[in-house]
Amino acid sequence: MSRGSGELKLAFEASSLRIPLTQIEPLRLVSDRVKKSVKYNQIAASIKEVGIIEPPVVVRDTADAERFHLLDGHLRVEISKEQGISAIVCLVATDDEAFTYNKRVNRLAIIQEHKMIMTAVEKGVPEERLARALNVNIASIRSRRRLLEGICPEATELLRDKHVPLNSFHELRKLKPMRQIEAAELMVAMNRYTISYARSLVAASPENQLVDQKKKKVKGLTPEQIARMETEAARLQREFKMIEQDYGADHLDLVLAAGYVGRLLSNARVVGYLAQRHPEILAEFQKITELQNAA
Repeated sequence: MSRGSGELKLAFEASSLRIPLTQIEPLRLVSDRVKKSVKYNQIAASIKEVGIIEPPVVVRDTADAERFHLLDGHLRVEISKEQGISAIVCLVATDDEAFTYNKRVNRLAIIQEHKMIMTAVEKGVPEERLARALNVNIASIRSRRRLLEGICPEATELLRDKHVPLNSFHELRKLKPMRQIEAAELMVAMNRYTISYARSLVAASPENQLVDQKKKKVKGLTPEQIARMETEAARLQREFKMIEQDYGADHLDLVLAAGYVGRLLSNARVVGYLAQRHPEILAEFQKITELQNAA
């Protein structure tokens, strides 16, 4: 959306571009530790077997339109270089949304894997070939293909960049759409996506929020314990909504305050004064700036 005009602005240029890798500048380096990870090797095997399915995202350099900064897809680009690929097809963003891509999006999450697999299948790539590319068995490929069956779009969007186990989606399917959204919100708020936590959310859901109300049986829990869990879940949901309403303003205040403290500490005279007169305040200010820099 263009600022103040009310007109929609395209996030990407109308067509993708095949760009030489020598013209793409990564915003960060891929560490040796990442290169040794299972996920990195899976992506490498996938690219070697079926090519790059999801294009990296770049933005044009403001001074040189023939050079590009890499916003998303650092692993894919690094692997392409290692495999001797000279140019790749990229989406070209119209604005530098590096914060959004690097801070908010993790395209190695399971929903992104699902989308990659679905794209490959639509292009006619056999399941056996995909299984070899991702170093998994065919049953796992089929499970990933069915990942979002019975999951509402809103819950999918909430979990799209999260590392959620396959079995947690199986639990979410037991819930009706509105309860799925609430469960996904609680998962994100608590930063917990395990199968055990997903089961506890299902157990704490009233029967009228279940797809199959006859399956409202939890091994080892009495009806009274389940009722208490339902009450606690409802309380947590209310608290989450209250926190969510204030989060935006509170976060903005925090960023402004931390920025102001950072500017204060960039002044040598201020630091010297605080060190002599109020060392305890200086120590706390330094902690604030360190946390802000690490965020």
